[in-house]
Amino acid sequence: MSILEVFQWIQDTAPMTALRESALVYPIVMTGHLTGMALFGGMIAITDLRLLGWAMRSASIADVVDQLRIWKRIGFVLVVGCGAMLLGAKAEMYYYNPFYWAKMTLLLLVGIHALAFRSVYRNNATPRKAKVAACLSLLIWIGLVTAGRSIAYWDIPEDVTPVYGSGGTTTHHARH
Repeated sequence: MSILEVFQWIQDTAPMTALRESALVYPIVMTGHLTGMALFGGMIAITDLRLLGWAMRSASIADVVDQLRIWKRIGFVLVVGCGAMLLGAKAEMYYYNPFYWAKMTLLLLVGIHALAFRSVYRNNATPRKAKVAACLSLLIWIGLVTAGRSIAYWDIPEDVTPVYGSGGTTTHHARH
């Protein structure tokens, strides 16, 4: 089974069809995803600005990280949970969207960055390493948000655009 077929199967399940066809639930899930991005990304931005010495200079890095941890976790759960539902509802459309794949790649880089620079956030890093970590984090997040917003503005070629019907029927087009 190819990735495309897995995406098609996911979007054709009853819960994802119901989400896609809902005039009320889909926008609420999208709002949850964007709220989570603002919360998660915003808390990371504050942490990065502290690492750079541009904000909250009177607080230690460890204190800033500790105080923002729960808000980062809440944002992360919203982003992942709502993002998975949004993906599932229109998976085939996302499959063909290069900005979706750019966003997923940058999201992977966020995880790798977090693992690679974990010591920075525990206040064990040299100032130079902390500043490099913060700059990289900010750049990755700017790219991730840009790619995420660009998803909505990319038109899928007509020869592969899925046609969603009422009652959960979807016509899939094979790539030529």
